Amino acid sequence: MGSHRLAPYRRSLLALPLLARTARAEESWPSRPVRLVIPFGPGGPIDTVGRMLAEHLRDRLGQPFVIDNRPGAGGSIGIRAVVQSPPDGTAFVLTSSSLASVPALYPNQGLDPRSAMTPVSLVAEVPTAMVVRTDGPYRSVADVVAAAKARPNTLTYGSGGVGSSNHLSGALFASAAGVALEHISYRGAAPAMLALLSGEIDMVFASTVETLPHVRAGRARLLGVATEQRVPSLPDTPAINELVPGYVALNWYAIAAPRGLPPAILARLAGTLAGLRELPEIRSRFAAAGTEPLLTGPEALTRLLESDVPKWQRVVAEAGIRVE
Repeated sequence: MGSHRLAPYRRSLLALPLLARTARAEESWPSRPVRLVIPFGPGGPIDTVGRMLAEHLRDRLGQPFVIDNRPGAGGSIGIRAVVQSPPDGTAFVLTSSSLASVPALYPNQGLDPRSAMTPVSLVAEVPTAMVVRTDGPYRSVADVVAAAKARPNTLTYGSGGVGSSNHLSGALFASAAGVALEHISYRGAAPAMLALLSGEIDMVFASTVETLPHVRAGRARLLGVATEQRVPSLPDTPAINELVPGYVALNWYAIAAPRGLPPAILARLAGTLAGLRELPEIRSRFAAAGTEPLLTGPEALTRLLESDVPKWQRVVAEAGIRVE
């Protein structure tokens, strides 16, 4: 057999040590610190969850999981940083349901998680709540709908920014209820809550992590949650779709990696996360926010992205939402 015909075999033999080293690296992952990008500022609810998970992952996997806050542009800055990272298990993103709305808001940036990322795990579903002031005129979702129909474009709701998950939740509510609301944008969910409490706006759509402390302190009234059914930890709070059929705006946290993450690394991280689900500390911290840890692995997150990405594309198009 001529030497030119042997060349492909020689190249294959030369590649074997590299393949073996790659396989060993995947099996021994992590062998160096891992970056956990959070596309929001420090101190918020998802940052708190990220730091809690990072501590347990460090203890179980033997390497630091370093929180890297990359806020801005509705989460797209942090998501892009991970999409553009090598798929070697050194960078992951912990983000919210904004992961599913980024393709609609930034259609030309190649940030569709269905094609640009590897789903790792759904972390939790955190209910979106409709909240008003305790001393305000609204005591139910029906009150809000009636007032909005009587006075179109006069009732206001605040969010943490144009294109944020809370903005889109309000836009979806307005569409499903057949009303016109005025959106007021703030630089974060906390300023939006302060605006509600000071009387600047009529309501907010925000996660229970952000709203329940004010409700429990008597400063705000929880009218409903944007889940399919009532939340077990909030049995007296109606699901909004009891009055507005079809209104479901799930707010969730999830971990994803760059596309092409090796299966061995994916399996080890997803399995480790699943092992945290029943820890009393984890469950109690999530329960305080009106939810529970899911830590499901990649399949549930993949299904959620397949349904939520087109849903938010429709909402953004129908509401004419544009980000600058």
